[in-house]
Amino acid sequence: MDAHRRAAGGTRVIDRPGLAEFLRRRRESLQPEDVGLPRGVRRRTAGLRREEVAVLCHMSADYYTRIEQERGPQPSEAMVAAIAQGLHLTLDERDHLFRLAGHAPPLRGASDEHVSPGLLRILDRLDDTPAEVLTELGETLRQTRLGVALTGDASLRTGPSRSLGYRWFAEPASRALYCETDHEHLSRLFASGLREVVTVRGRGSRAADLADDLLARSAEFRALWDAHEVGLRPRETKRFVHPEVGVLELACQTLLDPDQSHRLLVYTAAPGSESAEKLELLGVLARASV
Repeated sequence: MDAHRRAAGGTRVIDRPGLAEFLRRRRESLQPEDVGLPRGVRRRTAGLRREEVAVLCHMSADYYTRIEQERGPQPSEAMVAAIAQGLHLTLDERDHLFRLAGHAPPLRGASDEHVSPGLLRILDRLDDTPAEVLTELGETLRQTRLGVALTGDASLRTGPSRSLGYRWFAEPASRALYCETDHEHLSRLFASGLREVVTVRGRGSRAADLADDLLARSAEFRALWDAHEVGLRPRETKRFVHPEVGVLELACQTLLDPDQSHRLLVYTAAPGSESAEKLELLGVLARASV
């Protein structure tokens, strides 16, 4: 049977040889430094090793190897998405990978969580800096090691709670990470930002669903929503209250990927400042916890 033909019911059939070849070619085209990995010594493999790709994709080396060897079960959509992200594929390459694996590609747009290779390359080079990639709803997609140490492990958050703005109103404990004197401004900022996204994406969007949920949950959010304030922007300096190192005043620089509506946030401290010393200590604590 032609591997590219549709099966009964319109389901696409996995193209095992094509999938295996495409993965090998992409793996061989990448070097460790391209994806934030150390090169090491005695390296004979052309490109990345299968074990390295498995680490990047958060799966076992055996599972990934079986796919490259045209064995094992058909990978799920979640697994294909993880492989696409781990191999730093472009959107076109990602869509091609989904089709080879027998799945329809995800819809492109604001809800797409595939981080572009360009943003990933920058993020991979910021290992000693707190940084994260966020969606327009404030969902953290990727973090540096120091980013995890500063704001917590985003991979542990699920459902609506992945959105910082949602947590702000639905989970009051999340506010402890920020100085109390900034809470009023942040409440207005998150409500204003969500209002703008809902206007752009329309009713029936994920943004609208979050707003409806918060309107039912939070009196504070309802009051701010009724105020219909828009146009607020984050302050250049963010103040975090870390449970181990205390208050850090960090400048926040933002890089926007307009195609995906993703933002790369990079946090830095003024050289020689008390916050710079605390950030260095946070890095030591992060390395010790590995």
